[in-house]
Amino acid sequence: MTGTKPPTGRPLSPHLGIYRLTFTFLMSGFHRVTGAVLYFGMLIPIAWLLAVATGPEWFDFVNSWLGTFLGRLVLFGYSWGLIHHMLGGFRHLIWDTGRGLDLVSIEIFARATIVGSVSLTVAVWLAVYALGGF
Repeated sequence: MTGTKPPTGRPLSPHLGIYRLTFTFLMSGFHRVTGAVLYFGMLIPIAWLLAVATGPEWFDFVNSWLGTFLGRLVLFGYSWGLIHHMLGGFRHLIWDTGRGLDLVSIEIFARATIVGSVSLTVAVWLAVYALGGF
């Protein structure tokens, strides 16, 4: 049994060595990663809501931490992930209707998702600062 060779001409199982790294492939990965990050990122609003319910000392502590450069950077990344994942969900919803499944549309949707998520995140943060937030 150890001397047998696998038959030739059989397809290889998919692995990273035979895949070509494309933009749509990366966007699929970003959608999965943002979903996982958002799962753990929910600890941020949970911590804030618990601080609100606990009292002014904890509320001031959580607000002061979120107001630091690192806290704002984490919030910016969390908001980008939330918007990016939402736009990716809309893309999948459109695909579920059977539309946009040709290669050109898939590429357009992938590019629109990244451009839209960055643009909307920057717009949200500019609006927050314009309204006196932080």
